[in-house]
Amino acid sequence: MEPISVFDMLKIGVGPSSSHTLGPWRAAERFWEELQAKGLLDAAQGVSAHLYGSLALTGVGHGTDIAVLLGLSGQDPETIPVEDVRRLPELIARKRILRLAGRHPIPFDPAKAIEFHYSERLPGHANGLIFEAFDKQGELLHTATYYSVGGGFVVKEGEEAQENYVRLPHPIATARELEQYCASHGAAIWQVVMENEKTWRPEADVKAGLLRIWSVMKECIYRGCHTRGILPGGLEVSRRAADIHDKLRLPCTYPNADEWVRCLVRSDFEFSKVLKWIGCFAMAVNEENANFGRIVTAPTNGAAGVIPSVLMYYLCFTEKDVTDDDIIKFLLVAGEVGSIFKKGSTISAAMGGCQAEIGVSSAMAAAALAEGLGGSPNQALMAAEIAMEHHLGLTCDPIGGLVQVPCIERNSMGAIKAITAANIALESDPKKARVHLDECIKTMWETAQDMNTKYKETSQGGLAVNISIKVPEC
Repeated sequence: MEPISVFDMLKIGVGPSSSHTLGPWRAAERFWEELQAKGLLDAAQGVSAHLYGSLALTGVGHGTDIAVLLGLSGQDPETIPVEDVRRLPELIARKRILRLAGRHPIPFDPAKAIEFHYSERLPGHANGLIFEAFDKQGELLHTATYYSVGGGFVVKEGEEAQENYVRLPHPIATARELEQYCASHGAAIWQVVMENEKTWRPEADVKAGLLRIWSVMKECIYRGCHTRGILPGGLEVSRRAADIHDKLRLPCTYPNADEWVRCLVRSDFEFSKVLKWIGCFAMAVNEENANFGRIVTAPTNGAAGVIPSVLMYYLCFTEKDVTDDDIIKFLLVAGEVGSIFKKGSTISAAMGGCQAEIGVSSAMAAAALAEGLGGSPNQALMAAEIAMEHHLGLTCDPIGGLVQVPCIERNSMGAIKAITAANIALESDPKKARVHLDECIKTMWETAQDMNTKYKETSQGGLAVNISIKVPEC
């Protein structure tokens, strides 16, 4: 099985969806890179994109068309200025010119060149898309089919398994394998994961990369807690995190995100307010996500608020004096647990419903928090199991195809469940547990296969069919 790095599970990108925004964006990048590698880029005088299955059904609400335009234009989701995410597609639509790979201008009318096949689905995955490039005479130069399989991962149809996968010192496909490595080496989860990560990059780079991930998370929470307005898309959802933030009344002033966090750490809040802070952090992230802001896919965009909010709880509201090293360890554990879910089930809502997004993110956060608070590897994995057990069967039915209702509030629920799961596990003996994480992951996958397709990110079931997009959120 392909090794998965923590940096595969925690990616810096742009909202609102990892499967429907980041994945198609990366697929579009791969397409022009293939054209360039084949020497066909300059010959291309036209490009078309065809979206199928869930990508078509909720593509506009998830910004899939915007992602395709930006990917074909050579923009990178990690570095593009956030204000350009909406500005550049509007410019392309107005001028009907796209700079392929950022340098080769071609005629391009998005209304005609991007086609949504609402009643069709490609065989490989619910999130399928096909790109085509044409020469001056309209003859087909190159075509490629891709699948966005969750968390920003992209698979090309017909792609052979790579021969150059790294050989990890501790290859892990299941939670039991992770437990065995921890037991045989007398190591914490984060130590086993760090040894694997050092196969890809030096330890100093791993640490620096994870602190960069945390910095993006922190800035995202900060922006979300200080931004008001109406979210785009037509549902007229008001941003609420800033109002909640102000009502909680921080006792100090601050010029930036770092000082804001320091103020939170120094403050003393009663339990009811701590609960409100956790919800505020999670909603802040997902309001940013819904507004095409820069976030960390953790493990998906729709669930991007759970891990940052639980990490903020760990940093600000526990008795532990949390250092940068503790934050690195937290993210190592969270990333590894996410990879086990990806290998054994799915992190794609289009394949498994929201249990695959909020459920997995909650399990990731629960395990990381439990180990961060002194729990054993077995207790950490027990926390992950408890968190997922209480998300089994959760459907994905976004109203209007937008990552807003119920997605934004659902991140708050996932965060609270993660903290509760960690606390239960820390007071429990894993040897007495009746359900192991591996069995829970197996059950999640079976539940996903049994789930009606309309509850898998299609906006054809649940709340999505009972609430009009013209009705504002209650």
